[in-house]
Amino acid sequence: MLSVAQLRALGVHPSTITKRCRPGGPWRRLAPGVVLLGTGEPTRHQLLQATTAYLGPDSVITGLDALRTYGVRLPPPTAVRALVPAHRRLTPPAFVSLERTARLPVPVDIEGLPYAPPVRATIDAARQEADPDLLRRVLALPVQEGLCTIEELGDELEKGNQRGSAAVRVQLRTLARTDLSDLRRTARQLVRRCPLPPPRWDTTVFTRDRCRLGSVDAWWDDVGLAWSVTTTGAPASRGAKDERDRLALTSVGVVLVRTTPSMVRHHSEFVIAELVRGFRQAARRPRPRVLSEARVIAA
Repeated sequence: MLSVAQLRALGVHPSTITKRCRPGGPWRRLAPGVVLLGTGEPTRHQLLQATTAYLGPDSVITGLDALRTYGVRLPPPTAVRALVPAHRRLTPPAFVSLERTARLPVPVDIEGLPYAPPVRATIDAARQEADPDLLRRVLALPVQEGLCTIEELGDELEKGNQRGSAAVRVQLRTLARTDLSDLRRTARQLVRRCPLPPPRWDTTVFTRDRCRLGSVDAWWDDVGLAWSVTTTGAPASRGAKDERDRLALTSVGVVLVRTTPSMVRHHSEFVIAELVRGFRQAARRPRPRVLSEARVIAA
């Protein structure tokens, strides 16, 4: 498949292009200025190429096609969803669903085609999805694949076009609760594989005079080792609280291991090694003079 400009650059006369694209000819026009060098149905990849060739270099493929390119197992959409700058006025071919935007993302180049980053592609796909079951899959699968976090999806949803966002917002809240529960279960399974004694879970650490130092996900009381699964992309208030807890805990001698959810899910052996290293470090120095107690976790 080539553009008319490419064919002309190769020496093909415009009249020859026109003749070959007539009904019954060997070629087929997919879009104005875009020619399929054959008469059969175009493949999905050829449709993506035709979209970019027609819309030009300031277009970005988004939605389900972008997610499928990143390896997310989702069905192909009816139309190729593409983004162009807000000032452009186009009448796209039937196989293209066009969105004008003032927030055109920096594309990711894959095999010569420009795709929206995973976070943007996910939200663009979700805003167009009316089926609740497929909407849940569209939001959940990129997170499970480690392409983005729920917090990043929520942030993108708030920044972008609010049309179609209500159902997405509801599903994100549900997914966040489910994801947190799954993350806790995965973390506990990981610790059971560690050559360490069982920790206390969901613990708040205090000074001896009951001043709160911080909350941690796991606590090895004998040596004063803490483990916290941090949340990337969290709201600024949550990030500031996590940092205050870190400074307070480490200032009194607590050894704190911090891990991202992605590391817990996808790099468990590395996390186990970090916890073992932290336990050995904590055991080599006097235990800090701190107290701990279980904290209540909101459902």
